[in-house]
Amino acid sequence: MIKLGLEGKSALVTGASKGIGSAIALQLAEQGVRIAVNYNRSEEDAKAVVETALKMGGEAFIVRADVSDVNQVKDMVDKVHEAWGHVDILVNNAGIINDGLLVRMSDEAWGSVIATNLNGTFYCARAVLRNMIRRRWGRIINIGSVVGLRGNVGQANYSASKAALIGFTKSLAKEVATRNITVNTVNPGYISTETVAGLTDEQKDRIMSWIPQGHFGEIEDIANMVTFLTSEKARYITGETINVDGGMAI
Repeated sequence: MIKLGLEGKSALVTGASKGIGSAIALQLAEQGVRIAVNYNRSEEDAKAVVETALKMGGEAFIVRADVSDVNQVKDMVDKVHEAWGHVDILVNNAGIINDGLLVRMSDEAWGSVIATNLNGTFYCARAVLRNMIRRRWGRIINIGSVVGLRGNVGQANYSASKAALIGFTKSLAKEVATRNITVNTVNPGYISTETVAGLTDEQKDRIMSWIPQGHFGEIEDIANMVTFLTSEKARYITGETINVDGGMAI
């Protein structure tokens, strides 16, 4: 493994109990980053991620918060600051889906997805930003989605929330660029997670026809990009939307 000079940095990864979030947390831990593993419901999975990080010789702990609740986000960030003094790296990975055709979509289905995926990103970024500005170093990576670019039938709420992250990323990147803080969005395509595993063979075949490389990605593909963006090697990259999707957004 190539070391990227991240030893001693502190990271908060939201939605890190499983899937893409857990892969990001563990890859950062391999780099010597101290990890706060956020979860909302999957406590045992979050504990397993921490246990793995500790076995690597890293530092990690779990912290529960529903990122759609601004007070819970404040409490979460306060706990990380109490433990380590600051958050150097924020990965906004927490997200939910609540699919359905728009004509039948409830207010709750729309609101809950926007609250978690978009509002949660705003709450978390705001909570860590003042300290990053004071320290004149920071990395914020927002996990978007290829459907934020392409749209998808039955996912108007999810697509809207992920498309909005692009504008949020560009605006915040401009605000903090002179403070040595970078802000970027990583858009996963279809990645081999529990969500993809739950699709029917017919759905998988249809999606596969959209992917030029002809296969689903792995969670490590996303973690690789996120880890690179947190390093000094990516210090001149900010405000960007980077697709990790096998060519799906071409």
